[in-house]
Amino acid sequence: MSKPTTVDEYLEDFAGPGRELLDQVCALARAAVPDATGAIKWGHPAWVHPSGTILFMLSGHKQHANVVFTPSTREAFDAELTPFETGKGSVKLAYGEPVPAELLGRMMAYRVREHEVDGVKWM
Repeated sequence: MSKPTTVDEYLEDFAGPGRELLDQVCALARAAVPDATGAIKWGHPAWVHPSGTILFMLSGHKQHANVVFTPSTREAFDAELTPFETGKGSVKLAYGEPVPAELLGRMMAYRVREHEVDGVKWM
């Protein structure tokens, strides 16, 4: 099995609820940051700003997916993320649960602003 070189190839390894959730997050990313390019970074999908800076990443696992932002972006939404397990910059989304599209969309927009206005790079 070869390593994926595109976001679409990465998604091919998933089926069922996992694939549905990953597809939803990818569609949300395309809508929220249409100027970003999807790429594989460290084996996972990443959305890269035209400047070359990673904005956020996505990783699929057996029972969940992680959407990974900078710690500062994740921290800005701490109060709204209490229903989710979080990490340094990550938000864990369980397969089969509704995708918090509105919240993730706002986090993605915040991350773009954080990079473009505040100059925050990737971790």
